[in-house]
Amino acid sequence: MTPLVTVTPRLEQEFRYDQIWQSRPNGQTLDSFGGGKGLELIPTEKTEIIFGIPAWQSRNYPDDTNGFADENLLLKYRVLAANEERGNYILTLFAGFTLPTGSQHNTQDHATFAPTIAFGKGWGDFDVQATLGASVPDNAVGSLGTPLLANVAFQYRLAKVFWPEVEVNYTYWPNGERQGIHQVFITTGLVIGRIPIWERLGATVGAGFQIAVTERPVYHNSSILSVRFPF
Repeated sequence: MTPLVTVTPRLEQEFRYDQIWQSRPNGQTLDSFGGGKGLELIPTEKTEIIFGIPAWQSRNYPDDTNGFADENLLLKYRVLAANEERGNYILTLFAGFTLPTGSQHNTQDHATFAPTIAFGKGWGDFDVQATLGASVPDNAVGSLGTPLLANVAFQYRLAKVFWPEVEVNYTYWPNGERQGIHQVFITTGLVIGRIPIWERLGATVGAGFQIAVTERPVYHNSSILSVRFPF
């Protein structure tokens, strides 16, 4: 099952909407409508393209900072995969792109490229999915830096459709304005699916809570609701 935060190495075809509520420093809150998710398509046997829909971001203050976030795109290429009888594993390469299309206060003002390697391994009803990558901005290393990102999700399937999970989400800035800072979040959640609707169309719903366990995080905690319609 696709985790709440970690991008799955599996190839999927679905429409996804996430709702995120963040508690940020100095009493500020940020609500993200859509979470940057959107349409996921499998054009060929080994590739997937994700067309993110820019999230609408709303803050409790100041009022003039609300607006759309940047556009993001993701290309996946599956390198290796095996079913349960042959090892139950997968290895996939990602190429992520963010375009500075957002409104003022909601854009990075620079395009970014995020090369990532993703892998997964299953043992019966238990599985691990993980990603390791970096975010490289266009002419903004001095401010945005080139953060290194790692995510790992641990899942266990219960009664065929219940997937409780724990994720570790890690970011390190080797340079830029946040140089030397490590940020770690622990995410706990539950995903339910896939629930058949009609022919190939199904539904999956997940919810979780993410909390920072290191100092100086970008935000303190986050509640996540995820709705997907695989087809």
